[in-house]
Amino acid sequence: MNEALILIDIQKDYFPGGRMELADASAAAEKAAFVLARFRAARKPVVHVRHESIQPGATFLLKGGDGSELHPLVAPLPGETVISKHDHNCFRHTDLMAVLQRFSASRLTICGMMTHMCVDTGVRAAFDLGFHCRLVADACATRDLEHEGRTVAAADVQAAYVAALGAVFARVSTAADIDVLRKWRVRSCPANPFLPASGPH
Repeated sequence: MNEALILIDIQKDYFPGGRMELADASAAAEKAAFVLARFRAARKPVVHVRHESIQPGATFLLKGGDGSELHPLVAPLPGETVISKHDHNCFRHTDLMAVLQRFSASRLTICGMMTHMCVDTGVRAAFDLGFHCRLVADACATRDLEHEGRTVAAADVQAAYVAALGAVFARVSTAADIDVLRKWRVRSCPANPFLPASGPH
């Protein structure tokens, strides 16, 4: 089973000075860069996903703006795939599935931003499409959220979403755990009745 790395939305607007700064974005990007270097060294496929907001009233990651550029720590090399999306789901209205099929990838290592939005959506979508997913938790970042008049701290948002994804949808790892030359054990998940047994389709 071939493995690919998907880096989701590690873009300038999420860093200090950007329009939507996340908690510990720089630390997460450094971890993502570490994972990226390992995949490159092993000559494994890498896919960079970039969000470009085109909706009326959007305030960050605006298409064509500096803030939508991928962060230099994880800048793509010539020949690496870059996929632009306008939706939280990196598979929706993109050619990501075709790219992964071309790589014959059935295992995905995923990290990026924001944990509670596009990372969460991407992992769940990949799972529903039959991929085995590994989430690199410390290479993801999120922000404080508001709920019923109170602030939910970014650390609590991160913990809740990582725990939910790890319960069913992905094997949770840290950057230090990543060894792309060793096959990681696919976690035992309930069978998806809507998918054929053959895997990603």
